[in-house]
Amino acid sequence: MTALPIDIDPTRIDVRAATSSTGTTVSVSGEVDSTTAPGLRNCLLEVLARPGETTVEVDLREVTFLDSAGLSALATAHRAAVAAGRVLQMRCGTTRAVVRPLQITGLWTVFTVLDD
Repeated sequence: MTALPIDIDPTRIDVRAATSSTGTTVSVSGEVDSTTAPGLRNCLLEVLARPGETTVEVDLREVTFLDSAGLSALATAHRAAVAAGRVLQMRCGTTRAVVRPLQITGLWTVFTVLDD
């Protein structure tokens, strides 16, 4: 059986990384689901692999949907950060689309979540 190619709509998610003297912020907006989560995971892993990178903040305040694939991408990045001795922080705001899935799965207490 052959899998059909999946068309990824780039208008559904926007991921941007910006580096400053305090670290790198990866800003995410849109829907993080099974078609967009791999791109987010790859971006986070690439940022975490940069030499000299110690702190990475993931800004999820503009995320409108977060499913299990998105949670898996964040968990993978968290494990990679811990293994590399890096700090991965999440900024979630009050967006129910992000806060609730993190709370339900228990990841809220595993991740370092920053207050706004």
